[in-house]
Amino acid sequence: MGFISYLFDNIIKFLGSLYPVCRNINNFIGWLLPTLVIYQTGFFILGLFFTRKFKPAKKKHKYGIVIAARNEENVIGNLIDSIHKQDYPGDLLTIFVVADNCTDKTAEIVRKKGCICYERFDNERKTKGFALEYLFNRIEEDYGRSSFEGYFVFDADNLLKKDYISRMNDAFDSGEKMITSYRNIKNIDENWITMSYAVHWLRTIRTYHRARSFLRLATNIQGTGYLFASEVVSNGWHYTSLTEDRGLTADAVSQGYRISYQDAAEFYDEQTPDYKVAYNQKLRWSKGLLINFKESGWKLFINIFCGKKFVKVKWSNEVKKYPWWKKVLISLKDRFIMFDTFMHLLPTNVINITRWLLVTLILRSCWCYSNQISDINFFAGGTALAQVLNHFFTIKIHIPTGVNALWAAFLVGVWARLFYRIGAYIQNIIVPWYILFLERRRIKKMPIHKIFLYSLLWPIFDIVGRYTTYIALFKKVSWKPVPHNSKITIEDLSHD
Repeated sequence: MGFISYLFDNIIKFLGSLYPVCRNINNFIGWLLPTLVIYQTGFFILGLFFTRKFKPAKKKHKYGIVIAARNEENVIGNLIDSIHKQDYPGDLLTIFVVADNCTDKTAEIVRKKGCICYERFDNERKTKGFALEYLFNRIEEDYGRSSFEGYFVFDADNLLKKDYISRMNDAFDSGEKMITSYRNIKNIDENWITMSYAVHWLRTIRTYHRARSFLRLATNIQGTGYLFASEVVSNGWHYTSLTEDRGLTADAVSQGYRISYQDAAEFYDEQTPDYKVAYNQKLRWSKGLLINFKESGWKLFINIFCGKKFVKVKWSNEVKKYPWWKKVLISLKDRFIMFDTFMHLLPTNVINITRWLLVTLILRSCWCYSNQISDINFFAGGTALAQVLNHFFTIKIHIPTGVNALWAAFLVGVWARLFYRIGAYIQNIIVPWYILFLERRRIKKMPIHKIFLYSLLWPIFDIVGRYTTYIALFKKVSWKPVPHNSKITIEDLSHD
């Protein structure tokens, strides 16, 4: 026992001796990460008031519409009907559907509605990305991918407003190669989960898409409702991870494409009201983020410093004639776009939890073993909750050196993080109110009592996203389809 106690004492003291240096490094990282993205505050403010507007197109372009569907007989017919009702020439649109591992009547329905349908059966490669890869390969064999100027990507549960393709064509005709659009929700008021999804997508529009598009930077693709030039898939579709949209975004930006946003093009999708399905989806997103960062993050990082090492998009002849200083500004802008996308892809949650576990929880507890706990504020933290409690209560902890100080520091570290998260949770309740207020003219009206109740639960959506990231580090995740059952049509959602 004496030797074990001696060994324990020396190990704890050694780990504690590392704490002062590691604390400084930790504090620097804690300062650096928020500083690197402080510019996003400006984007948030700008996005409240401005977004890019596109002039009416001079030309109507020819598009392919691609849809990956798995057992979507309940909803895919309504999507195709909304496409057929577009105020855009039907002879310039060709609808391609891949019925992916379907056991229902999806293929039969889409063929009856005049779509080109390919059936795919593959029990090993089940992601939407693999289905799209298969579909684009069939298009190349039978039509040639370059026979269409661009491709729309939709999910089977989507519905398009009647001018959707016309408005996207305005952006495409302006010279944009990749464009995303306004995502509305069919069933926003079904329960707190569907409203949380809606707030999540609408928040992204306000805080991410609008400002970046206005400044001619690059935003990101989010699952469905986007358009890209056929040159993007000239060599086929290669984004087959659990989150093919993030993979496409990272790879496209690293190649020099600037993803724009068309606020005037609006579509609807259906969100699951089931918490188990929502959890699995969030877990897949988290795993996909980690995979995409591993696959494409390094390309973006290198391009920040090395310019166009992975860029395939060449400067136009007009840009080549610019004076040197203007070319330098364009190059700096391109590098900033790479940096901005890299920071969006960077798994900061993983970095922060690692810092907390190693430095705050382990090394600091070991340091307290030899240096005691002195004047620790029980209600420390920068949240509004901490400030209110500190105004009324002063609770400080003092524990002398030894094992008691070690365990007390460990428990205080856990409490401090939990207390901070509670405070952040309370502050986050306000998010749905201002997002829904900003988008009140475009979304389905909801009773105030529902907004109040659902807002109390909304922060759980973000919390689940945070902790699924931690789980995804160690858990093998497979792609699981999200069931869609809504009978809502585009006519039911029309505000005209």
